[in-house]
Amino acid sequence: MVMEMDSAEKRLNELGYKQELRREMTFFKTLAITFSSMAVFTGTPLYGQSLLYAGPASLIWGWVVVTFFTWFVGIAMAEICSSFPTTGSLYFWAAHLAGPRWGPFASWCCAWLETIGLISGISAQSYSGAQALQVIILLSTGTNKGGGYFAPRSVFLCMYVFLIFVWAVLNSFALKVIAYLNIISIWWQILGGMVVIIMLPLVARPTQPASYVFTHFEMSPEETGISSKPYAVIMSVLLSNYCLYGYDTAAHLTEETKGADRTGPTAILSSIGIITVFGWAYNLALTFSIRDPSYLYDVNNETAGALVPAQIIYDAFHGRYHNSTGAIVFLCIIWGSFFFCGLSVTTSAARVVYALSRDKGIPFSPIWRRLHPIHKVPVNAVWLCATISTVLGLPILKLNVIFNAIISISTVGWVGGYAVPIFARLVMAEKNFKPGPFYLGKARRPICSVAFLWICYTCSAFLLPTLYPITWNTFNYAPVALGIALSLIMLWWILDARKWFKGPVRNIDYQNGNV
Repeated sequence: MVMEMDSAEKRLNELGYKQELRREMTFFKTLAITFSSMAVFTGTPLYGQSLLYAGPASLIWGWVVVTFFTWFVGIAMAEICSSFPTTGSLYFWAAHLAGPRWGPFASWCCAWLETIGLISGISAQSYSGAQALQVIILLSTGTNKGGGYFAPRSVFLCMYVFLIFVWAVLNSFALKVIAYLNIISIWWQILGGMVVIIMLPLVARPTQPASYVFTHFEMSPEETGISSKPYAVIMSVLLSNYCLYGYDTAAHLTEETKGADRTGPTAILSSIGIITVFGWAYNLALTFSIRDPSYLYDVNNETAGALVPAQIIYDAFHGRYHNSTGAIVFLCIIWGSFFFCGLSVTTSAARVVYALSRDKGIPFSPIWRRLHPIHKVPVNAVWLCATISTVLGLPILKLNVIFNAIISISTVGWVGGYAVPIFARLVMAEKNFKPGPFYLGKARRPICSVAFLWICYTCSAFLLPTLYPITWNTFNYAPVALGIALSLIMLWWILDARKWFKGPVRNIDYQNGNV
């Protein structure tokens, strides 16, 4: 009996790749991992900073604006994903869409941007998880005012490294293990998110009036050093920019997903839809529940001013029940979101490193492309990503601004990687594009144009200084780190890689339906 070939596997063969990874993922499992990469609570560490820049109105309406433009990016990527259901995803798309002349260079740029973004994305989630855990321990041992234990930098770093280690171990097993964990994740985040979103304002009564949440604009130049209103608004919207990406995870899993030419695009758009609603509702719940805005940033408050949403949640429960138990439970829900998000980002990062190694684009490629003989997962790529992410966190011991640098590097790399295939799709001749089931037709030019311009804005915003005056403790190190990394990558291209890197390397010949 001859099994009918999956439509996505057939398209994969046409593109020049044989099926090596196990194609066992369903739509729901793919959605679960993609949704986990975005996460309902992922913007929690940036909430206080965003609120400080321009007040609640800018933060709340900024989410709506960013969501609107994010849909353009997601729709543009969904169309490309439908046509190219491969694990290499973005850089593979860039190579084919840019054509034979520019394809290798476009693929090289996209691959390295994506790799930088995803690996630093692991670091960002590990930092967020360690910060939430730090506050949970503080509240569990008596609060900052009650002599609770506030983990010093060295212990914080240990928590950071431990989370990355756990994610790497779990990603060393068969993908179905990660898929099951992420099914838990999607219910954890949806049900946990609903509990936090609904219960927090109810517990915090009386809440802030709607006029405060939706119309109050207030700058804090004495804390931020920023007196320009447009600049302050741009900074306050960074929370939304940071939260609303990661949906390309569905594309990284397409070689392991059944019917990926349909399920991949659907998972991308479904994830954006869910985060659009839940993310805005979470921001509203926090903002309505604020008791004393100025007290949130006091280093002598119960959470040591370390995490503003934690103080909002603590104030709500302590004000109503005179204990911190409810706040600890809610923070555990938020910590779980970071844990599952980091787990999914590690999965994506390893797939990108594996795909690039398969195409000989990374030093020592034969090592990183090696699959586990039983589980068929790129275990060496997993541990390479984990090692680099660990190294990125070492400055935690000395610098206060390391988190801002990490999320800036992650966002610019990750979202910047989106720009290359979208721009190539925008300028290519339509006759050279073989559409998949999800096809935009004549709408692709306006959609891709808006998407590309929005990505350029987002990347530029994350490279701006976040605090003034600029000192060693306020400097945004992301432009320097990215500048050095990208300069070395471009130098490598000019001196050597352009001679041998031709983009995705076909490993089969598929003609007339025969492999």
